[in-house]
Amino acid sequence: MSVATEAAHIRDLFATIEELESVASSLAEDDERRHKLDGVVARTLRQAPPVRPVVAGELLDLTEKTVKAWAREGVLAIHSQEPRMLLDTVRLHEVLHLVSDLRRAGKTRGLIDEVHRRLSDQSLLDRPDLALSLDEMRSGKGRVVRSV
Repeated sequence: MSVATEAAHIRDLFATIEELESVASSLAEDDERRHKLDGVVARTLRQAPPVRPVVAGELLDLTEKTVKAWAREGVLAIHSQEPRMLLDTVRLHEVLHLVSDLRRAGKTRGLIDEVHRRLSDQSLLDRPDLALSLDEMRSGKGRVVRSV
């Protein structure tokens, strides 16, 4: 499959995912339909085939060399190395969101550092123990501990 064809397929997939995410985000947090749509999005992305770095570069508007460097740095997840590098579609979608947001905000330099920072922050926010602690703090159940 050519790079242009593969990029078009992935763009179509991501456009569909964006529509589902948009509908899901319009529903209340506790709405069961929102959770179902989020599940469909997650399953669809997990089932998508891995992406070649050259195609990821096309989608992210980066060079293939830069995409491979981002993969080696852990910003993009490597699905497999042999016989050639292929990238995880779930992480590519996540990074594409972040890069798009950063570019809309006028950021064009140091993208890898900012994307890495945001991914790290999100991984902390996704931790169940932190979510529980934040919920306790918001509801006033927590206990203030101050060091002297």
